[in-house]
Amino acid sequence: MPPPRRQGEPGLLPRFSSYRGPTARAARAVVRGLVPARRPGVRPPLVTYCLIGLCVLVFLVSPLSGLDPAYGTGHAQLCAQARYFDRWGVIPVELWHGTLAPASLGLPSGCPVPARMVKVPFLSVLTSLFVHGGWAHLLGNMLFLYVFGAGVEERMGRARFAVFYVVTGYVATYGYALGHQGSAQTLVGASGAISGVLGAYLFLHPSARVTSLFPFLLFLPLRFPAWVVLAFWFGLQWIAARTEQAGPAVAYLAHVTGFVFGFAVTAALFRPRSKLAPQAATRGEGQP
Repeated sequence: MPPPRRQGEPGLLPRFSSYRGPTARAARAVVRGLVPARRPGVRPPLVTYCLIGLCVLVFLVSPLSGLDPAYGTGHAQLCAQARYFDRWGVIPVELWHGTLAPASLGLPSGCPVPARMVKVPFLSVLTSLFVHGGWAHLLGNMLFLYVFGAGVEERMGRARFAVFYVVTGYVATYGYALGHQGSAQTLVGASGAISGVLGAYLFLHPSARVTSLFPFLLFLPLRFPAWVVLAFWFGLQWIAARTEQAGPAVAYLAHVTGFVFGFAVTAALFRPRSKLAPQAATRGEGQP
């Protein structure tokens, strides 16, 4: 069975883990730039923190972390990982044609085939938002959610942000499945929803300064307006989605779908209200 098709970390920017600065001072500057500024009197982004905590917890207890000896090692662990992805991840063809038989899931050679698998494809979209394919996948996604989620949650409010996050995850996943209707490749990861958060952030805070690490600029920590960083990121995702092939890779189409949906919904919810121009007083009005 090939590795799952990840809704990979939304992109390369910002990417603190890849930076190797010449001095500790430069490293601290990067951290300060990545950590969202908290304004006095503003409630902490509780939903963002809970989403991050839940994703980390799910990963730690999964066979992907390698921390639970109950999943075994070597081939036994590989089989456990494959069954875990099939059980909790999204398989696009199942969203349109129902749950696949366990024998047709394409488990690695030598793995025992489960007699049956209890799975509701529609609900697997939700569970897949908390499943990640590895440490790098998890940490990359959580970094983006931490940096951009707080600002969006502050503007939307906790309840609205939670609903927005889940709905965007569904839209991004179904957008990908619509373009890959016959695919039996498992899809996991939160970045479809997180891409929607990026789209919302672009509309709400286009001029906010974001510390970014561009590979072609030698990973120097540079600060750019959010609209520059996110427009550049979206362009990369769009190009990659147009050349996307079947097989193990990053689900760029889910990123593009989530970003566009997040931006459009936020624009509809927070569009500036036009102010009525004051009418000139008619003769006699306002006179003693």
